[in-house]
Amino acid sequence: MSGECVTIPDDRAFASFKAECLCEEGWSQTYTKGGITVWTQALEEGKSIHKIKCRMVSKDVSADTMYDVLHDIEYRRKWDTNVIETFDIGKLTVNADVGYYSWKCPKPLRNRDVVTLRSWLPMGKDYIIMNYSVKHAKHPPKKDMVRAVSIQTGYMIQSQGPNHCTLTYLAQVDPRGSLPKWVVNKSSQFLAPKAMKKINKACLKYLEWKQRHNPGFKPWLYPEQNTLPSILLSELSIQHADSLENIDESSLAEAQERDSD
Repeated sequence: MSGECVTIPDDRAFASFKAECLCEEGWSQTYTKGGITVWTQALEEGKSIHKIKCRMVSKDVSADTMYDVLHDIEYRRKWDTNVIETFDIGKLTVNADVGYYSWKCPKPLRNRDVVTLRSWLPMGKDYIIMNYSVKHAKHPPKKDMVRAVSIQTGYMIQSQGPNHCTLTYLAQVDPRGSLPKWVVNKSSQFLAPKAMKKINKACLKYLEWKQRHNPGFKPWLYPEQNTLPSILLSELSIQHADSLENIDESSLAEAQERDSD
Protein backbone atom coordinates (compact mmCIF):
# COMPACT_ATOMS: atom_id res chain seq x y z
CA MET A 1 0.00 0.00 0.00
CA SER A 2 1.62 3.24 -1.09
CA GLY A 3 1.22 6.69 0.41
CA GLU A 4 1.31 7.90 3.99
CA CYS A 5 -2.38 7.64 4.83
CA VAL A 6 -3.95 4.42 5.94
CA THR A 7 -6.76 3.50 3.57
CA ILE A 8 -9.27 0.68 3.47
CA PRO A 9 -8.78 -1.36 0.29
CA ASP A 10 -11.32 -0.72 -2.46
CA ASP A 11 -12.51 -2.99 -5.26
CA ARG A 12 -9.46 -2.10 -7.35
CA ALA A 13 -7.12 -3.23 -4.55
CA PHE A 14 -8.91 -6.58 -4.32
CA ALA A 15 -8.82 -7.00 -8.11
CA SER A 16 -5.09 -6.20 -8.10
CA PHE A 17 -4.44 -8.76 -5.36
CA LYS A 18 -6.40 -11.40 -7.30
CA ALA A 19 -4.40 -10.66 -10.47
CA GLU A 20 -1.13 -11.04 -8.53
CA CYS A 21 -2.34 -14.38 -7.12
CA LEU A 22 -3.09 -15.67 -10.61
CA CYS A 23 0.00 -14.25 -12.35
CA GLU A 24 2.98 -16.55 -12.82
CA GLU A 25 5.20 -14.18 -14.78
CA GLY A 26 8.25 -13.15 -12.78
CA TRP A 27 7.81 -15.99 -10.28
CA SER A 28 10.08 -19.05 -9.97
CA GLN A 29 8.49 -22.37 -9.06
CA THR A 30 10.43 -23.87 -6.15
CA TYR A 31 8.18 -26.74 -5.04
CA THR A 32 5.35 -28.84 -6.41
CA LYS A 33 4.00 -31.98 -4.77
CA GLY A 34 0.68 -33.44 -3.69
CA GLY A 35 -1.47 -30.63 -5.08
CA ILE A 36 0.70 -27.89 -3.51
CA THR A 37 2.87 -25.53 -5.56
CA VAL A 38 5.20 -22.82 -4.25
CA TRP A 39 6.73 -19.89 -6.12
CA THR A 40 9.19 -17.27 -4.94
CA GLN A 41 10.57 -14.03 -6.34
CA ALA A 42 14.24 -13.16 -6.12
CA LEU A 43 15.16 -10.42 -3.68
CA GLU A 44 15.64 -7.06 -5.36
CA GLU A 45 19.10 -5.56 -4.95
CA GLY A 46 19.38 -3.74 -1.65
CA LYS A 47 15.89 -4.76 -0.50
CA SER A 48 14.85 -7.30 2.10
CA ILE A 49 11.27 -7.87 0.93
CA HIS A 50 10.54 -11.57 0.57
CA LYS A 51 7.83 -12.65 -1.84
CA ILE A 52 6.31 -16.10 -1.72
CA LYS A 53 3.20 -17.57 -3.29
CA CYS A 54 1.70 -20.93 -2.43
CA ARG A 55 -1.28 -22.67 -4.03
CA MET A 56 -3.11 -25.74 -2.80
CA VAL A 57 -5.83 -27.74 -4.53
CA SER A 58 -8.19 -29.08 -1.88
CA LYS A 59 -10.53 -31.80 -3.13
CA ASP A 60 -12.34 -32.39 0.16
CA VAL A 61 -13.09 -28.88 1.46
CA SER A 62 -15.62 -26.29 0.29
CA ALA A 63 -14.61 -22.67 -0.34
CA ASP A 64 -17.10 -21.57 2.35
CA THR A 65 -15.47 -23.75 5.01
CA MET A 66 -11.96 -22.63 4.02
CA TYR A 67 -13.08 -18.99 4.31
CA ASP A 68 -14.57 -19.60 7.77
CA VAL A 69 -11.44 -21.35 9.03
CA LEU A 70 -9.13 -18.55 7.89
CA HIS A 71 -11.35 -16.01 9.67
CA ASP A 72 -12.14 -17.82 12.91
CA ILE A 73 -9.63 -16.48 15.44
CA GLU A 74 -10.77 -18.84 18.22
CA TYR A 75 -10.22 -21.85 15.99
CA ARG A 76 -6.85 -20.50 14.81
CA ARG A 77 -5.58 -20.61 18.38
CA LYS A 78 -6.37 -24.32 18.34
CA TRP A 79 -4.85 -25.43 15.02
CA ASP A 80 -2.09 -22.90 14.29
CA THR A 81 0.88 -24.28 16.23
CA ASN A 82 3.09 -21.36 15.12
CA VAL A 83 0.90 -18.76 16.81
CA ILE A 84 2.20 -17.22 20.03
CA GLU A 85 -0.57 -14.67 20.47
CA THR A 86 -3.36 -13.36 18.24
CA PHE A 87 -6.23 -10.98 18.93
CA ASP A 88 -8.45 -8.43 17.22
CA ILE A 89 -7.84 -4.80 18.23
CA GLY A 90 -10.87 -3.12 16.69
CA LYS A 91 -13.12 -2.76 13.66
CA LEU A 92 -12.99 -0.13 10.92
CA THR A 93 -15.91 -1.13 8.66
CA VAL A 94 -18.13 -4.18 8.13
CA ASN A 95 -15.28 -5.84 6.20
CA ALA A 96 -12.11 -4.36 7.72
CA ASP A 97 -10.47 -4.61 11.12
CA VAL A 98 -7.10 -4.27 12.86
CA GLY A 99 -5.40 -7.16 14.62
CA TYR A 100 -2.22 -8.42 16.25
CA TYR A 101 -0.41 -11.67 15.44
CA SER A 102 2.89 -13.06 16.73
CA TRP A 103 4.50 -16.29 15.60
CA LYS A 104 7.40 -18.62 16.26
CA CYS A 105 10.31 -18.48 13.83
CA PRO A 106 12.72 -21.36 13.13
CA LYS A 107 15.40 -21.53 15.82
CA PRO A 108 17.65 -19.67 16.50
CA LEU A 109 15.88 -16.69 14.88
CA ARG A 110 13.97 -14.27 17.05
CA ASN A 111 10.19 -14.52 16.91
CA ARG A 112 8.21 -11.99 14.85
CA ASP A 113 4.98 -10.06 15.27
CA VAL A 114 2.78 -7.74 13.19
CA VAL A 115 -0.08 -5.30 13.59
CA THR A 116 -2.16 -5.32 10.42
CA LEU A 117 -5.21 -3.82 8.79
CA ARG A 118 -7.15 -6.77 7.43
CA SER A 119 -9.96 -6.61 4.91
CA TRP A 120 -12.04 -9.26 3.19
CA LEU A 121 -14.41 -9.57 0.28
CA PRO A 122 -16.54 -12.34 -1.22
CA MET A 123 -16.24 -12.09 -5.03
CA GLY A 124 -18.88 -14.35 -6.57
CA LYS A 125 -17.74 -17.85 -5.69
CA ASP A 126 -14.31 -16.59 -4.67
CA TYR A 127 -13.14 -15.02 -1.42
CA ILE A 128 -10.20 -12.76 -0.64
CA ILE A 129 -8.73 -11.92 2.78
CA MET A 130 -5.73 -9.59 2.73
CA ASN A 131 -3.73 -7.37 5.07
CA TYR A 132 -0.94 -4.85 5.37
CA SER A 133 1.01 -3.47 8.33
CA VAL A 134 -0.11 -0.42 10.28
CA LYS A 135 0.98 1.32 13.48
CA HIS A 136 -1.34 1.61 16.48
CA ALA A 137 -0.24 3.64 19.51
CA LYS A 138 -1.43 1.04 22.02
CA HIS A 139 0.50 -1.80 20.36
CA PRO A 140 4.11 -0.65 19.84
CA PRO A 141 6.98 -3.06 19.05
CA LYS A 142 7.93 -5.37 21.92
CA LYS A 143 11.42 -5.89 23.33
CA ASP A 144 11.41 -9.66 22.89
CA MET A 145 9.97 -9.65 19.35
CA VAL A 146 11.04 -8.39 15.95
CA ARG A 147 8.23 -6.31 14.41
CA ALA A 148 7.91 -7.54 10.83
CA VAL A 149 6.17 -5.60 8.07
CA SER A 150 3.48 -7.01 5.80
CA ILE A 151 3.61 -5.04 2.56
CA GLN A 152 0.69 -7.11 1.33
CA THR A 153 -0.25 -10.59 2.46
CA GLY A 154 -3.40 -12.59 2.01
CA TYR A 155 -5.44 -15.51 0.78
CA MET A 156 -7.61 -16.09 -2.27
CA ILE A 157 -10.06 -18.99 -2.13
CA GLN A 158 -11.64 -20.14 -5.40
CA SER A 159 -14.57 -22.54 -5.42
CA GLN A 160 -14.10 -25.44 -7.83
CA GLY A 161 -17.29 -27.27 -6.88
CA PRO A 162 -19.43 -28.20 -3.84
CA ASN A 163 -16.53 -29.71 -1.88
CA HIS A 164 -13.55 -28.63 -3.90
CA CYS A 165 -11.54 -25.39 -3.79
CA THR A 166 -8.17 -23.82 -4.52
CA LEU A 167 -6.35 -21.74 -1.92
CA THR A 168 -3.64 -19.28 -2.96
CA TYR A 169 -1.50 -17.63 -0.28
CA LEU A 170 0.52 -14.59 -1.32
CA ALA A 171 2.96 -12.85 1.01
CA GLN A 172 5.12 -9.80 0.46
CA VAL A 173 6.85 -9.32 3.77
CA ASP A 174 9.84 -7.46 5.17
CA PRO A 175 10.95 -9.67 8.08
CA ARG A 176 13.18 -6.87 9.43
CA GLY A 177 16.51 -8.52 9.41
CA SER A 178 19.02 -10.05 7.06
CA LEU A 179 17.90 -13.65 7.07
CA PRO A 180 20.22 -16.58 6.35
CA LYS A 181 19.67 -18.33 3.03
CA TRP A 182 18.57 -21.55 4.77
CA VAL A 183 15.54 -19.73 6.18
CA VAL A 184 14.37 -18.58 2.76
CA ASN A 185 14.92 -22.07 1.32
CA LYS A 186 13.21 -23.75 4.27
CA SER A 187 10.22 -21.42 3.92
CA SER A 188 9.55 -22.39 0.32
CA GLN A 189 10.54 -26.07 0.51
CA PHE A 190 9.13 -27.01 3.90
CA LEU A 191 7.36 -24.36 5.95
CA ALA A 192 4.91 -23.06 3.31
CA PRO A 193 3.75 -26.53 2.13
CA LYS A 194 3.48 -27.67 5.76
CA ALA A 195 1.34 -24.62 6.60
CA MET A 196 -0.99 -25.31 3.67
CA LYS A 197 -1.43 -28.95 4.71
CA LYS A 198 -2.18 -27.78 8.25
CA ILE A 199 -4.89 -25.42 6.97
CA ASN A 200 -6.47 -28.23 4.96
CA LYS A 201 -6.41 -30.55 7.98
CA ALA A 202 -7.97 -27.81 10.12
CA CYS A 203 -10.75 -27.36 7.54
CA LEU A 204 -11.65 -31.05 7.70
CA LYS A 205 -12.21 -30.79 11.47
CA TYR A 206 -13.85 -27.36 11.53
CA LEU A 207 -17.54 -28.20 11.07
CA GLU A 208 -17.50 -30.63 13.97
CA TRP A 209 -15.54 -28.18 16.17
CA LYS A 210 -17.79 -25.25 15.31
CA GLN A 211 -20.90 -27.21 16.29
CA ARG A 212 -19.52 -27.27 19.84
CA HIS A 213 -18.15 -23.70 19.90
CA ASN A 214 -20.69 -20.93 19.35
CA PRO A 215 -21.95 -22.39 16.04
CA GLY A 216 -23.95 -19.35 14.94
CA PHE A 217 -21.18 -16.81 15.65
CA LYS A 218 -19.50 -15.74 12.39
CA PRO A 219 -19.01 -11.95 12.47
CA TRP A 220 -17.10 -12.07 9.17
CA LEU A 221 -20.38 -13.17 7.56
CA TYR A 222 -22.79 -11.37 9.91
CA PRO A 223 -21.33 -7.92 10.75
CA GLU A 224 -24.08 -7.24 13.29
CA GLN A 225 -22.40 -9.86 15.52
CA ASN A 226 -19.15 -7.91 15.65
CA THR A 227 -18.63 -6.53 19.17
CA LEU A 228 -15.15 -5.09 18.61
CA PRO A 229 -14.63 -1.43 19.53
CA SER A 230 -14.60 0.91 16.53
CA ILE A 231 -11.26 2.38 15.44
CA LEU A 232 -10.85 5.58 13.46
CA LEU A 233 -8.47 5.55 10.50
CA SER A 234 -6.84 8.61 12.07
CA GLU A 235 -5.65 6.38 14.94
CA LEU A 236 -3.53 4.40 12.50
CA SER A 237 -0.48 5.17 10.38
CA ILE A 238 1.50 3.23 7.82
CA GLN A 239 4.16 0.99 9.36
CA HIS A 240 7.37 1.80 7.52
CA ALA A 241 10.07 -0.82 7.71
CA ASP A 242 12.91 1.70 7.98
CA SER A 243 11.56 3.00 11.28
CA LEU A 244 11.96 -0.40 12.91
CA GLU A 245 14.97 -2.20 14.31
CA ASN A 246 16.86 -4.09 11.63
CA ILE A 247 18.76 -7.09 12.93
CA ASP A 248 21.35 -9.17 11.13
CA GLU A 249 20.64 -12.87 11.56
CA SER A 250 22.27 -13.88 8.27
CA SER A 251 25.13 -15.77 9.93
CA LEU A 252 22.95 -17.87 12.24
CA ALA A 253 23.12 -21.60 11.62
CA GLU A 254 20.00 -23.71 11.65
CA ALA A 255 19.28 -25.25 15.03
CA GLN A 256 18.74 -28.96 15.25
CA GLU A 257 15.11 -29.87 15.95
CA ARG A 258 16.15 -31.84 19.03
CA ASP A 259 17.94 -28.87 20.61
CA SER A 260 16.73 -28.22 24.12
CA ASP A 261 15.22 -24.82 24.81
